[in-house]
Amino acid sequence: MLAAETGQELRHVLRERLAGARQQTDDLFGIVRSHALYERPIAERHRIVFYIGHLEAFDWNLLRERALGLSSVNPEFDRLFAFGIDPVGGGLPTDQPHDWPSLQRVREYVQQVRETLDRELEPALSSGANRVNGEFPVQLLLNVAIEHRLMHAETLAYMLHQLPLDQKVKALRRADVLASAAGHVATSGSIEIPEGRASLGLSRDDPQAFGWDNEYEFHQVHVPAFAIDKYKVSNGEYLEFIRAGGYDERSLWSDAGWSWKVEKGISHPVFWQRNGGEWHLRTMFEEIPLPLDWPVYVSHAEGSAYARWAGKKLPSEAQWHRAAFGTPGGEERKYPWGNEPPDSRHGNFDFQRWDPVPVTAFPAGQSAYGVAGMVGNGWEWTSSLFQPFAGFQRFSFYPGYSADFFDGKHYVMIGGSARTAACMVRRSFRNWFQPHYQYVYAGFRCVKD
Repeated sequence: MLAAETGQELRHVLRERLAGARQQTDDLFGIVRSHALYERPIAERHRIVFYIGHLEAFDWNLLRERALGLSSVNPEFDRLFAFGIDPVGGGLPTDQPHDWPSLQRVREYVQQVRETLDRELEPALSSGANRVNGEFPVQLLLNVAIEHRLMHAETLAYMLHQLPLDQKVKALRRADVLASAAGHVATSGSIEIPEGRASLGLSRDDPQAFGWDNEYEFHQVHVPAFAIDKYKVSNGEYLEFIRAGGYDERSLWSDAGWSWKVEKGISHPVFWQRNGGEWHLRTMFEEIPLPLDWPVYVSHAEGSAYARWAGKKLPSEAQWHRAAFGTPGGEERKYPWGNEPPDSRHGNFDFQRWDPVPVTAFPAGQSAYGVAGMVGNGWEWTSSLFQPFAGFQRFSFYPGYSADFFDGKHYVMIGGSARTAACMVRRSFRNWFQPHYQYVYAGFRCVKD
C-alpha cells in the first residue's frame, strides 16, 4: 500500500510541476504586447513566436513516440518548432516575420498538443507503466520536459529583457526589488579555502535523483588551497574597472576577447545604459540609476578581463564547488547553507523577482566557509570549459543536449539567477554559454591561488 501511495504522490507531483512550468512560460509570453511577438530581441536568437511553438513541440516530439505511441497532429509544426539556435559560427538568422505561421495557428497547435498529452499521460502515469515498448521511463521523460521548459522560462526572460520597454506590459513588482544607486557597496574581501576535495556530478546508483546527461558521473577532485571573493563582483566594483580604462587595455583581454570587443564596439555591460552622463541599469520593466550593490552581469570575456585587472582569475568548476559545498570538517553539504531544501531565505532564485538584489543579501544562504550568494542572484562564470565527466553517456532520446557543446567554445556557469527554478539550483547542475554572450543573467567572483 505504501509503494502505491508513493507512486500516486509522485505522479501527482509530476503533473503539478508540468502545470506550474507551463504557467511560468505562459505568463512570460503574456508580458509581450501582441504586436511584438514576431520581434527578435537578440539578433542571434529566434523570433519570440518560435518559442511559443517550440515548448509544446519539444514536449510532443519527446513524449508522443517514446512514451505514448501517438501519431503526429501536425508534422509541419513538429519540425518547424523543433530546434533553437546556438550560433557558434557567428552567423545570424535572416528569416522575416512573414516566414512564420500566424499566431492563431501557433496557439491552436499549442492547445491541441497540450490537450492530447494531458489526456494520454494521465492513464500512462496512473497505470504505473514506466515504459512503452521497453524504451524509456515516462517519469524520466517528463522530468526532461519539465526542466527543459523551466530552462526556457529563464532564457526567455533574458531575451525579453532586451525587448524595448514599450513593447512589454509592466508586471507587478515587489517593493523590495529596487535598491538605491547610492546604496552600500560590499567591500572587496576574500576568504581562504583550505585544500581538500570537491565532489562533482551525480551517481547513477541514486535512482531517486534526476540529472541531465552532463551531470554524470559522480567523482571527486582534490583542490589545492586558494582564496575566493566573499561576494559576487558588484556593479560598483565593475564601474571602477571601467573608469580605470579596463575596456581599452589590450593586455587584460584574450586575443579572441579583444577581437570581439573591437568588432562589436563593446565598452560596457549590455544591461548598462548611459543617460545624461550617469550610468543606469535596464531592468526588466524600467531603467533605474545603476544600483552599485547589485551583482554585475557580463560575458565571460568581460569577467575574465576584470579578473586580470584585479590580479586574480575566474574560479575553476572544482574551486567553486569546494567554496560552496565544502566544510572545515571535511564533509560536504548538499547546498551551501546545509542540507535543507532551498527556499526564499537562502537566495534570489525560483522566480521570486525579475531583477537582482544586493550581493550582501541572504546571509542565511552563505557557505560553511562564509562565502555569500553562491546560489541565485546571477549565475557565476568559471574558467572551466564545458566538457564531459568521465563515464559520460549521452541521452539517446536527446543526444545533442550536451554533446553538441563539448566543442571548446563554451564555459561552465554554476549557481543560478533570480529566474532559475529551485530544482535547478542542485549541486550537480551545470549551465554553459559561449564567452562573448552578454545577455545571460551571469556574474562572477574571482579567486587567487
